[in-house]
Amino acid sequence: MNKINAVITGIGSYTPQYVLTNEEVSTIVDTSDEWITKRIGIKERRILKPEEGKGVTYLAEKAIEDLKSKKDFDPLEIEAIIFATSTPDYILPNSASLLAYKMGMTNAFGFDLSAACSGYLFALEVGQAFITSGKYKKVMVIAGDVLSTVTDYLDRNTCPIFSDSCSVSLLEATKENVGIMDSILHSDGNSLEHLHMYGGGSVNPANYETIDNRMHYIWQDGKIVFKRAVTEMSNVCMELMKRNHLSIDEIKWIIPHQANIRIINAIAQRIDIPMEKVTVNIEKFGNSSAGTIPLCINEWESQFRKGDKIILTAFGAGFTWGATYLKWGYDPA
Repeated sequence: MNKINAVITGIGSYTPQYVLTNEEVSTIVDTSDEWITKRIGIKERRILKPEEGKGVTYLAEKAIEDLKSKKDFDPLEIEAIIFATSTPDYILPNSASLLAYKMGMTNAFGFDLSAACSGYLFALEVGQAFITSGKYKKVMVIAGDVLSTVTDYLDRNTCPIFSDSCSVSLLEATKENVGIMDSILHSDGNSLEHLHMYGGGSVNPANYETIDNRMHYIWQDGKIVFKRAVTEMSNVCMELMKRNHLSIDEIKWIIPHQANIRIINAIAQRIDIPMEKVTVNIEKFGNSSAGTIPLCINEWESQFRKGDKIILTAFGAGFTWGATYLKWGYDPA
């Protein structure tokens, strides 16, 4: 019997309508378009305005509508939903359950997965394990964040970075030699002080002190995160290529997490891959954590061909990082 693989058969994305430009950020904190562009590579980012009263499941609903516009599927055939996010609508219930009800995927069980910027890769790993076990045939992997809700707009070092987006990927069973071929994933829990949001959990539940001390926002030591991200992402990409006997020439695309253009350039240089093979959209979308890689996939989808060998790589809080090797499953419509 042929081996069962898990393959992405469709993808959809959504970014909010409001565009926060560098010029507007410069009116909030002491920075400039030139500084942000040179240091981070971002010109604008998409933000879900808080007065809309909507969260990450709203973005996911819109992403599913985008998917359905390109690939018709029966919501009742979805058997599992994995929602990778660090900014769920609520601490409980989970966002996957809310989304299943709203979008008619009522035969599916669902849960949220928290792995920060590496969330999409971790969710793909779980989804493909469900499928290759033979127990499930259709799994919805959702990845996105509304980081504007946890961004400190008084911190000039972090507020230009973060943004909001969500994407959905339909995973299905196949016996063809396409889909998710291999993954290498890591986590390091000894790095809390370098990238964190201290407030809001069971250690520091919300109170006047945590609010006054601005503990409910993301904080990072940019220099340490930069070095670790470049090292770990490039190393894991090379390890994955070696393990699967892949040369640079065989790789059609590298799709990295969109955290910082200098990180992306450094990774490409270390693994000796031309930037023409690297997807980059950080300039117009910023860093939406788990949402960045699938947002790139959605944007480049029309350029992919069935059988293209693609490597995804990410690094995030935890620290979490990894790389996934896949063979693309379909040609453009």
